[in-house]
Amino acid sequence: MKRTLAHLGLALCFATLPHSALAQDPGKMLGGLLQNILKPNAASNNSAPAAANSSDLVGLLSQSMEQIDEPKEIEMGRQLAAVLLGAKPLHRDVALQRYVNRLGRWISLQSERPNLPWTFAVLDDTGYNAFAAPGGYVFVTKGLIDAVADESELAGILAHEIHHVVAKHHLAAMRKSAQSGLLTRAIASQLGNTAQGALSAQLLALGREVYSKGLDQGDEFDADRSGVALAARAGFDPYGLVAVLQQLRTAKPDNPAFTLALSTHPATQTRLDQLEAAMGQRLDALSGKPSPSVAQRMARAGNR
Repeated sequence: MKRTLAHLGLALCFATLPHSALAQDPGKMLGGLLQNILKPNAASNNSAPAAANSSDLVGLLSQSMEQIDEPKEIEMGRQLAAVLLGAKPLHRDVALQRYVNRLGRWISLQSERPNLPWTFAVLDDTGYNAFAAPGGYVFVTKGLIDAVADESELAGILAHEIHHVVAKHHLAAMRKSAQSGLLTRAIASQLGNTAQGALSAQLLALGREVYSKGLDQGDEFDADRSGVALAARAGFDPYGLVAVLQQLRTAKPDNPAFTLALSTHPATQTRLDQLEAAMGQRLDALSGKPSPSVAQRMARAGNR
């Protein structure tokens, strides 16, 4: 019954999308999405910036996780999202951006933090990657979209990234860097003796470190387990993420499309083993139902 209601909710989510909205000016739609990421979100308009000088971010991250309130988390995530957008632009397919946003927001509503200002976007990149930033920012690459077999696989990936945000894994990684002094040294190497633009430089240095090294293995295993459960709560086949990992397991390490995804995550077979131990047969009753491809779902939405 829960699965039926979840599918009904997702169907209604796409049914409310007016056909004319898909035909709007691509520049205007993408510009709005960019503004949502590059400018402070309405949810954090009354909050102060996460830091004001070159020592504030280090001090903030040295505190307990409970002392980093949600407005600060959202502001930090917004600036880290801008770092990601600085590396790769948004894909120009307006319908695809709208589809991924609606799909991601539907899944995020089933999470423990549904009220974050969730923003989902597709990067114009042929690589196979997905990224998240604190406060509810999630990115997937066009290469990943093209590689998934169906919607349940994409849902599994989005659910994995959503849980990283819900569990504040990136904040924990930044805090670890701050406590180890790595962030302080990175800031010093980029700023020298000036504090001008300190916050942006701090986050730039920190973002490069976090996204190039990846999160702790324990955080990735946690996001796999919780992502599977979240996808199931949203009405998707819980084995969608398993299928994604099985595809990754066959990817060659020297394939440039998969290089970053493989280098920033634990060994794929280990992830599969961990998921098998966690899932057992408890979610089998929710699996096996047909799932449309991304193209099929978008076609259905466009015809309404």
